Amino acid sequence: MSERNSAEEGNAQFVTALAGSEAAAGVGGTTDNGSGLDVEIERYGQLLAAIGRTADDDVRISVHESGHALAARLLGKPLGGATIDPDPNGNYGGLVWGPRYSVAYGKRDDRDDVPELCDTLRDVMPQDGEPRDAAADVYLHVLNRCIELVAASVAERMLLDGEPVPSISDTIKYASMICRSAEAIERFVRLCETMADDLLRPHRDVLGALAAALRIRRTLNGAEIDRIIAEFEAHKALAAEHRRRADWRKAEVEAEHFRAQCVHIGAAAVPRSAPDRMR
Repeated sequence: MSERNSAEEGNAQFVTALAGSEAAAGVGGTTDNGSGLDVEIERYGQLLAAIGRTADDDVRISVHESGHALAARLLGKPLGGATIDPDPNGNYGGLVWGPRYSVAYGKRDDRDDVPELCDTLRDVMPQDGEPRDAAADVYLHVLNRCIELVAASVAERMLLDGEPVPSISDTIKYASMICRSAEAIERFVRLCETMADDLLRPHRDVLGALAAALRIRRTLNGAEIDRIIAEFEAHKALAAEHRRRADWRKAEVEAEHFRAQCVHIGAAAVPRSAPDRMR
């Protein structure tokens, strides 16, 4: 979840860079070079003015929420959707939710009741000397949830300049279920950030495409997010195959050229017969 913090300077470069990702993500926009583009820019400016947000803030929030969403899908978590439009009541600046949550009706799924869930489970976690096998699912849930939470800030560091919007409060609540000291919690959160970076980095371009799609569409449901990811990966695979075929064809041409040179050199090196030398 993103609070409505001011973005740091330096995001303007990424606004431009997202143009290529927008096309790759297949998320619309206008393709003419005349008044249509001006109209779209004017509408976007009006939208930002209406929600009290700068273009840099909008980019940052789109990347932030895309980090949450992409990490969740890479961890195999289903999604209900994502939005970068702020809550009218000021509860959030952007949001990613699970399949049992409705932004329209405010119906939250169980995993969003962070304080109550953590307080309840913390009291029944294994103590020293007690086996932890029965609580293994809880430990894994905490790890994956914290990776998903910190992935937003990791995504910002990966694609933007400046300091990211932190997602630290819920992360600390989860971490406190399996860590005892503030130092242990801090180290655990750093571990989760490292794991989130490891998870997202191979899909950095998908992250940019998803952020671009969110900036254009403002809200995406889970199926739309999956489709954007799948289509972008398909485009990548197709481009990689085209490069592979081009490289193979280049190798074939070079091999033919080398073979022809060998034939030519071999023919020139063959000695003339004796009668030919006597003439």
